[in-house]
Amino acid sequence: MIDQRSHRLPSPKRMVYFDIAERGTVSKAELLGRFSLSGTSMTRLLEEMTAEGLILASGFGPSSGGRRPILYETNPAFGYFCGLEISRFHSALGLFDMRMNPLSFVRWRMDEKMTPQALADRVAGAVQAALREQGIKQEQVLGFGIGSVGPLDRESGIILQPLHFPAPGWANVPICRLIEERTGFAAQLDNGANTALIGEHWSMRSANPQHMLYVHTGVGLRSAMMSYGQIIYGSVDMEGAIGQMIVQSDGPQLYDGSNFGALEAYVSVQALEKRAQTHAIMGASPLTELFGVQPEQIRYDLLLEALRQEHPYAMELFQQGASFFGIGLANMINMLHPEIVIVGGTLIQSHEMFLRTAIDIARKNTYYHPQYQPVFSEGELKEDAVATGAALMMWKQLELR
Repeated sequence: MIDQRSHRLPSPKRMVYFDIAERGTVSKAELLGRFSLSGTSMTRLLEEMTAEGLILASGFGPSSGGRRPILYETNPAFGYFCGLEISRFHSALGLFDMRMNPLSFVRWRMDEKMTPQALADRVAGAVQAALREQGIKQEQVLGFGIGSVGPLDRESGIILQPLHFPAPGWANVPICRLIEERTGFAAQLDNGANTALIGEHWSMRSANPQHMLYVHTGVGLRSAMMSYGQIIYGSVDMEGAIGQMIVQSDGPQLYDGSNFGALEAYVSVQALEKRAQTHAIMGASPLTELFGVQPEQIRYDLLLEALRQEHPYAMELFQQGASFFGIGLANMINMLHPEIVIVGGTLIQSHEMFLRTAIDIARKNTYYHPQYQPVFSEGELKEDAVATGAALMMWKQLELR
């Protein structure tokens, strides 16, 4: 299901503006070649947008025999957008101009004190500080996008029942209302995986990719899919559904209510911690002696330290997880057939071996391989993708009449 919010009938003004935005700098002749408008109508439209401050005349292009053509580009200072990422490990806030250039970026750890109210207060203070620093007036901010872990009620702007937040109170959180009350800006909510994919798609716009898959693996697994440049939405929130993909029918259950043998029981921070703790209890893990801890004290940071030391136990533990992740990727690829597969998250960043193993397994299990070979990428925006995409989500809904 394509999101109907992005499927409104566009006006000529809107289409021309966003074409200029995506291409950078264009001439009237180039625009006439792409739109069914008369020369007079295009001239009037460009003059109107220039007078409003939406676009700028940025100089002259090369002559093809006559007068040199005027070149047009978007005005970065026409307005500004905020993008907020909310995840279990950290949150990030970006302030962007109309060209989606980041003017400010701040991050916070999501510790046991970071309740929804505390985060909203922190965000409001950071927004005001950024506006003062940049000399931007409150009324120049045109929207506030939020990309969050799910599950969500996007239409109501509510974070429903997310797992594994360190702080209490993250159930049924009206996050859009909290942000709007504290900042005064209209806010809109979407899954972080979706906004990350929106951001990465924008960063790759020169290549014009149409079909993209985004998969994030960390505390949980999240995914998003884009077809013909539009995010695909289901009838229910799908962000974490990839984690419940069954990869071994008689496998373990990670937590109550999850599927037995689900992908996240093998590929997630909790899964690796749980497996290492079980091994330690059984006397099959060297980590308790290596770090001087009890089995229940084995946490991801210790596993990561052992991996950085390339300890054989840690290397094998992460390689097994990467192999299952590769199987999960292959299943998604075989169903969705993307051009580009973007992977991110804590486990992807853990060691180059993890990414290499996962991609190798995914390729070997992709149908039609080697004739069909999607491009694998860690993305261009990486850790900034969610917040950037959240701001882009609002920018793309800019009303132009």
